[in-house]
Amino acid sequence: MIFSKPEELVPEIMLFFLVLLLLPLLLAVNGATHEYFFNATLVKANPDGEKERTVIGINGQWPNPAITVAKNDRVIIHLHNQMPDRNTSLHFHGLFMEQTNSMDGPEHVTQCPIPPGHTFVYDFVVKQTGTYWYHSHLGAQYSDGLRGVFIVEENDVNDYPFTFDEQLPLTVGDHYHLQSKEIMKSFKSRYNPTGAEPIPQNMLFNESRGVSWHVRPETTYYLRIVNMGMFVSQYLYIEGHEFTIVEVDGVYVEPVTVDSLYIAVAQRYGVLLRTKAKPAQESFRIVSIMDETMLDFLPPDLKVVSTNYLDYAADARHPEPLANGIDQFEKTVKAINPIDDYKLTTLRKDVLFDDPDYQIVLNFTMNNLGDGVNYAFFNGISYTPPKVPTLYSVLSSGEHANNPAIYGSNTNTFVLQDGEIVEIVVNNMDPGLHPFHLHGHTFQLISRSEGTDDDENPQIYNALNPHHTNFPEHPLVRDTVMVNSNGFAVLRFKANNPGVWFFHCHVDWHLEQGLAITLVESPMLIQEKQRPVDESHFAACNALGVSTRGNAAGHFGESDSAWLDLSGENLQVKPLPPGFTGKGYVAIVACAVAALFGVFSIYQYGIEDINTENAEQAVNKLYSILDQYDSAEANAMLGRENEE
Repeated sequence: MIFSKPEELVPEIMLFFLVLLLLPLLLAVNGATHEYFFNATLVKANPDGEKERTVIGINGQWPNPAITVAKNDRVIIHLHNQMPDRNTSLHFHGLFMEQTNSMDGPEHVTQCPIPPGHTFVYDFVVKQTGTYWYHSHLGAQYSDGLRGVFIVEENDVNDYPFTFDEQLPLTVGDHYHLQSKEIMKSFKSRYNPTGAEPIPQNMLFNESRGVSWHVRPETTYYLRIVNMGMFVSQYLYIEGHEFTIVEVDGVYVEPVTVDSLYIAVAQRYGVLLRTKAKPAQESFRIVSIMDETMLDFLPPDLKVVSTNYLDYAADARHPEPLANGIDQFEKTVKAINPIDDYKLTTLRKDVLFDDPDYQIVLNFTMNNLGDGVNYAFFNGISYTPPKVPTLYSVLSSGEHANNPAIYGSNTNTFVLQDGEIVEIVVNNMDPGLHPFHLHGHTFQLISRSEGTDDDENPQIYNALNPHHTNFPEHPLVRDTVMVNSNGFAVLRFKANNPGVWFFHCHVDWHLEQGLAITLVESPMLIQEKQRPVDESHFAACNALGVSTRGNAAGHFGESDSAWLDLSGENLQVKPLPPGFTGKGYVAIVACAVAALFGVFSIYQYGIEDINTENAEQAVNKLYSILDQYDSAEANAMLGRENEE
């Protein structure tokens, strides 16, 4: 054996200790791998205790599992669609998917839908921390239960900028008794010409109702709160306790203590809750309140208030649930004071971005088109999916990828370049509240109007109005923002994440109406740096007969003209006839209903003395006639003849 002199060992010793010092960092950068095998299946559940319905579970179970990983961990999900009658997809809400844009999940944007019997591999590294969630991004499908919490922890408990004893997820959301495909038939229908959104039957708390949460005294809980609903915002509070907000949409904020929260769908809040040392009672109500101002009409049996319980004893005596019904909303909300998120600031003190290099002004309206259905529009365009997923158009188009025209006439596509400061102005010319979500980024919320009830005079952003441009020095940063009724919001972000990113209203009924745009960010860098698309993704497209190459219409070639040939692309429905308005359809439907009722009344009372059974048969016959008309109309729109 050869021994080295002590002085010769110095470099080796120094290297050894350097490795020891860097080992935690190396382990953090190269995190653990979490592999999941998810079978999407149809199961029966009764979340609100009032009606059993079909939901989409994972591996035969529902609610779906929470995913908990740490920063820099790798996540691999093998999603197998075992549902016999529907396609599906998964989106990981709030995660940036850096260099893995194909894992983002929205159908026809970054992937094809996953057909029955196919397995789709999502494989990405998580480079953020915070509270997120996953959900289907196909149609309104996540209202059927395909959703779950996605938590990204710090690598060490000491890396959190606050201290806590325990952490746990908490979800709220609205609940429908019918499946989304059934709801959609009546929602996007000429018999709903105003576009009135479907009214939920209930609200859920941790995917159930009447939940009891047992806590320990003098304990600080880090609650990761997610609104996983489809439509309605929620007020949330716990009697006798306060929330200290420390995180918003995965971004740490300066701590602020509040008595309640207002949470739009898809938004997340991280809050600290300190339990009492000697509570005056064993149990306290956890109260969530549906924001009924978002609803077009209020069924008399609507359950606006949901009561769950925070218990200090295992067998705690619960106080009576709060009174329910539509007349309880104002009374209950009046007693709380949730903070306006616009007033929050990030813990890292993000500085307002410079003046934008690129501004996108989006004027949002809702109106009917020629089929009598109510649609949503940005600048007169209702988003219509392309025949080729937009990411695949980028990857296959070479230098033509910089031309927004190749992505289709009705996709509302904007091309951004690397490093640009981008400003999005949303002018909401609608009386409804709308939570907008940006994929692939967080944004600075730099201006927002309070909104107005004056439908004839919406508040439009004006860069010359000093009240509109009084931007905060340190704006709030998040990924989902509520835009007020007939109001505006101004957002800024830096184009530093090459990819194809959706920007859309997260009321998924509105997304189905077309309320979305597409951002193609740094297309040349997408082609250069994006990880190759997994073969399972192409297999899904092939099974559906969807092309993975070409422009929005599936055309391609060597010349500009070939790439600009959009013949046969998917287009929105043709406009209303000249001089006709959406209100005209309301009148027609009302008159038609009245006429049918009148005809039926004559039939019932003037022609024949029929009993209740006969009356029901007559009504069913009328519906049958209407259904036949609908079928004929649909076939005509698709260019098919009726088959006898």
